[in-house]
Formats: sequence, C-alpha cells, structure tokens
Amino acid sequence: MGILKGWRGAETVTNRALGSGSVPPLARLRAAADTLRSVFGFEAFRGEQERVLETLFHGRDVLTVMPTGMGKSLCYQVPAAMSEIPGFVLVVSPLIALMKDQVDSARQKGLRAAAVHSAMPREERGRTLRWLSEGMAPSGAARERGPIQLLYATPERFRQETFWSAIQSAQQNGLPLKLLTVDEAHCISTWGHDFRLDYSRLGDHRARLGNPQTLALTATATKTTQSDILRELRIENADTIVSSVWRSNLAIEVLETAGLDEKIQAFVMNRHLRPGPAIIYFSLIQTLKKFSDEIARLGFVHSVYHGQLADRNRKREQEEFLLGHTDLMLATPAFGLGIDKPDVRLLMHAEMPGSMEAYYQEIGRAGRDGQESNCVVLYDRDDVSIQSDFVKWSTPDPGFIQSVLNLISRNEMRARQEGFDYLRSQMNFYNRRDFRVETSVSLLERWGALEGREPREWKVVGEIPEEYLDQDRYKRSLKHREEKLFRLVQFFESPLEPGGSCRLAMVAASFGEDVAERRCGVCDICRLKGEA
Repeated sequence: MGILKGWRGAETVTNRALGSGSVPPLARLRAAADTLRSVFGFEAFRGEQERVLETLFHGRDVLTVMPTGMGKSLCYQVPAAMSEIPGFVLVVSPLIALMKDQVDSARQKGLRAAAVHSAMPREERGRTLRWLSEGMAPSGAARERGPIQLLYATPERFRQETFWSAIQSAQQNGLPLKLLTVDEAHCISTWGHDFRLDYSRLGDHRARLGNPQTLALTATATKTTQSDILRELRIENADTIVSSVWRSNLAIEVLETAGLDEKIQAFVMNRHLRPGPAIIYFSLIQTLKKFSDEIARLGFVHSVYHGQLADRNRKREQEEFLLGHTDLMLATPAFGLGIDKPDVRLLMHAEMPGSMEAYYQEIGRAGRDGQESNCVVLYDRDDVSIQSDFVKWSTPDPGFIQSVLNLISRNEMRARQEGFDYLRSQMNFYNRRDFRVETSVSLLERWGALEGREPREWKVVGEIPEEYLDQDRYKRSLKHREEKLFRLVQFFESPLEPGGSCRLAMVAASFGEDVAERRCGVCDICRLKGEA
C-alpha cells in the first residue's frame, strides 16, 4: 500500500480541530463571516454554506450534497483561510484538470495553496511536500511566506510514502490537519457515477490520519450513494446536509432529432428565441468541430473548448466567454468545472451525456442567478450507441491496460517518439472514436505505473496494482455504467403527453428526493399540459 513505516496517526487523539478550543461555535461562525467578506469578497453565505460551517464548528463531521454552482468549495476554503484555527485543510479530489485553476484562484485571494498529483513534474511535487513538511513556501509559491493553508491531492497520493512523511512532519512542526475534505465524494461509492477504487480506501487513510474532522462534498448522490459515502469514510454519525435538486427556473425540454442537419436547425431556432449566454455540450470533438464549422457559416460567432486545443488556447476561449466577449460556447463536458457564470440562459446537449448525474451536473451550469433558463436536449437515438461505446472505452478491460503498459515498457523509445499513434497501431484497432489507449495511459499515470504528461516524457516507473486487474470488479463496473445509461435513455424517451411526469420531478426522483405530485410548470411536458 506504500504506507509510511512507523506512521502513528491512528493512535493520536481524534482531531475535532474546527470545533476545539474555548471559542464558542457561534463566535467562530461570526469569524467565518468576516473571512468570507475580507478574503472572498462575499457579503453573505449562500444556500446551505452557513449551516455546513456551523455544524463543522460544533465539531461534527459533515456530508454535504449541494448542486453545482452553490459554492461547495467555500465550505472548506473559509476554514482554510481562518487564522483563528491553526493547521491546514487537505482536499482529496479526483480532478487533476481542475486543481491548477483551484490553486490559482485560492492564491489570487491570498491563500497559501498548492496541489500534489501525478501530472506534476517530480521536482515540483518535491517542492510542495517540502513546503508542507517544513512550513516555508518555496520562492514565488504564495504572496506571503508561511505554512500551507490549503493542499489539494488525488487519492492515489496516499500510496506514496513521501506524502505520508510530509503530513507527519507538518504535524510534528506544529501544523495539524484541521479538516480533511473529500471532494466529489460520490467517487467512493460503487453506486456513484464515477467510482474510483482509491477513493474506497479513504476510510483506512482517514483512520491512519487520526480520524480528523471530515467534510465530504458532492453535487449528486442518491440516498444509496450517501449511505455508501458515510460507511466507507467511517463517519456514520456525521450530519448529512442535502440541498434540494429542485430548480424550477430550469426549463427542461427534449427535442427528437435525426442527424447533424436537424440538430443545427433546432439550435438556430432556439438561439433566435433565447438570446444571452449559451453553452452547447458535445460528447465527441469531431461532432463539435463539424457543428462549429456549420454555424460559423451561418454567422454565429462563438468560442470552442475541447481537449485537442492547446492549454493556452483553451484558457483564451474560456476567458472570452466568461468576460462576455462571446456569448456562445461549444464545449465538451470538461468545460464548466469550477466556472461560475451566473447568467447562462440556454444550455443545450447536442449529444446525450452518459448518466443522470452527469446530465444534472451539466444543466446545473445554467441559470445560477435564479432567472429562467432553458435546458434543451437534441436527442438522437443514434447517439445512444456513441454513449454505449463511451461506457466501454472509458472502462478498459484490465488485460488491455496491462498490454498498453507492456508495450510502452518494451518499446519505450519508439512509444515516446510516435505516441498514441504507435500504441493504437500495435493494439490493432483504428476506430478514431475508440479512446481506450488514451484512457489506459491516463489510468497508468494515475496508478503510479507511468510518469510523463506528454508521450515524449513517458517513463514506466512501476506495476499496475493487483486490485486493478480484478476481472470481476471490471465486469461489475461496466454493468453499472450501462444501467445508468439505460435509465437516462428512459428519461429522454419519456412520452411527451399532457399526463406525463414533469421532467424536473423525474430528475429529482432519480436522486431519491420526495417530490410527490410536484411539477415545475416550465418543462416541455408541463407546458403541454398548460401548467406554465
């Protein structure tokens, strides 16, 4: 497991850092409100933020289910920034692509923040861990020298002895872990939509850390997933704070289409009817590019965001949209993570997502200002096969992953020179939509078997952990993802008839929310029934 020998965290006194000391919880909450204003520039807490913090200041563990855009990150960033409570906040997150933006944003607000993950150069990881253990920031790492206040890490970091050693040294040097935050906590559950095996070990890691006060965060979790999170983290007595998924300002509509031409016609109609900032999501980059070319010919100025753009170009396109220089964004699902644009009036899916959780998370980026926004799905039955392929290709067979690692190991120089094209040719498949090779390389990097962000930097540094080669676990995971896709197809194909179920009510019910006969009044089914 790579756990540091001699680690004594499990025998330490249970850490209730945010609720310890002589300062009453309400006084700490007032201090948190002052921090919110002085550091983050907000006059008041939003939604359930205040309730979460008050519960933490009473020394309780918390599981929070809070929709996208409601400010989950402030629930741990505010305690990190509070000098009244010594120590640092450790945030476990699966989203390497988001960490840099989170760290940059925190530093802009004056927090001493850093991240440590496999996509960083080894030297940079080393500098960050020395900062944690020794308490002094490396040159240029933060505006003020001093100990880390906020550290982001992937769950796979707990496999590394150097990580455990840095945490232990930090505590010995007077920098306790005041809050363990598990972001995207649904990843801990086999019933979550993005299960990660290393997340399932966080209960063991938490015990070794001395059972620190814990905050688990997720935007989407059914009641079954919530129970799994509490059990796996061993915080069964935690307070569960669940925000309603009901957002009646989101007008959900499903339009049946056939082919790209009909989708473009539907887009043009909706764009003329619904001006203002708009996002269109695509599953395939090639579809996005074709769509972009066609609407450009029709005179629609827009930005694009996808994985084949260089980092600087993605950032430029993102900024153009956020600053209002363009009001139309064509993007893959990665766009929107950690981005708070409150006035998105139209959000379209030109291709269906892979699960209800993913769908709800994406429509949650519309109408964050509370004003009515339209969420339109351009549903093509042929797209179901695309998502079915996505399910298979995003969950490669363990034998396939092992073959990719063996190929790089035996032919490291050629793999570096020719990259993914070489791997695809040797694996004997040429379907350009099949991204199992890319997924396998990403997993190998995550598991610590491969290093290097670019093919020219690839270096095999270890073996695949044995548990990831479990064929039965692979089959269960694949079946579960297929079931989630089937349920989303049922939702999109729900009959459009006056007596049908409200779209938003169906979404809410899928997350276990009791909505009884509640109707939103603005979805396509409600409008057909005349309930708007």
